[in-house]
Amino acid sequence: MPRPRTKEDLLLAAKENYEKLNTRMSKMSEEELNTSFDFSKDEKKKEAHWKRDKNLRDILIHLYEWHRLMLNWVCSNQHGEEKSFIPEPYNWKTYGEMNVAFWKKHQNTSLEDATEMFHKSHKEVLALAETFTNEELFSKDVYKWVGGSVLGSYFVSVTSSHYDWAMKKIKAHQKNCKSKQLD
Repeated sequence: MPRPRTKEDLLLAAKENYEKLNTRMSKMSEEELNTSFDFSKDEKKKEAHWKRDKNLRDILIHLYEWHRLMLNWVCSNQHGEEKSFIPEPYNWKTYGEMNVAFWKKHQNTSLEDATEMFHKSHKEVLALAETFTNEELFSKDVYKWVGGSVLGSYFVSVTSSHYDWAMKKIKAHQKNCKSKQLD
């Protein structure tokens, strides 16, 4: 599916990828759930997140925290409190450090709690997206605080695109677990 450019496509992609992610998670074996993610042998997996996230909880917390960023950013700006999407002291050049801070913050969060938090925040993000018109989501210069982009692109990024990222990571982990069984 191409990147959504309408409210209808945004909501559909978010719901479809959410369902696909839930299906993938529900099919994880006990071994896959209990084996730490390790992508160190894959030369192509250079980005920091391949080293950062060690389990399903870490992925769900990452998604949850990005949902929170979206919710806080939109609500603050709607109430006249100008905030950037990435909270200080971070910015778009240092958001990797922010992701590590999220990771550290939740090392004592259980998988059960992380799952519940993710499901709840997903619903909140979709409910917030529903409150906007197609024009508000996908027309430029509607909200000064969005900058040169459109609000809808942020919703796409924290939902369907991020869910796709999570599914790829889980799938790669499952592939690693299967190949270890064959060794």
